[in-house]
Amino acid sequence: MANTGSTLLALVTGAAIGAGIGMLYAPESGDKTRKRIKDDARKAQDRLNKRYHETSSNLSDKAKKARLDFEERLEETLSSASHKADDILAAMETKLEELRKQNAKLQRDAKEEQGKTKANKAVV
Repeated sequence: MANTGSTLLALVTGAAIGAGIGMLYAPESGDKTRKRIKDDARKAQDRLNKRYHETSSNLSDKAKKARLDFEERLEETLSSASHKADDILAAMETKLEELRKQNAKLQRDAKEEQGKTKANKAVV
């Protein structure tokens, strides 16, 4: 964007310098010179307006494309994150079920051990 501004500034500066030099060395009358300056100024303005609209249109198109690219990448990232989250949740559920089974077994073993200890105390 800065490059476009520099280009426009160079174009305007070059047109102004060219017009000034042209007036200094012009062998025409004042009326003809003023008419020529007016015509040249109008042409320069038309060129600048055309360049402005082209640049504006290009920037608008690039902004739309960048927005669409961003939205597409965001959607891909969110989709990927969602799949990874699902995988993590499934793994955690599996691990939780394993831990529940281990806990149940440990509780059964602890009850059996308590039962054996009470039986041994009763025998003694």
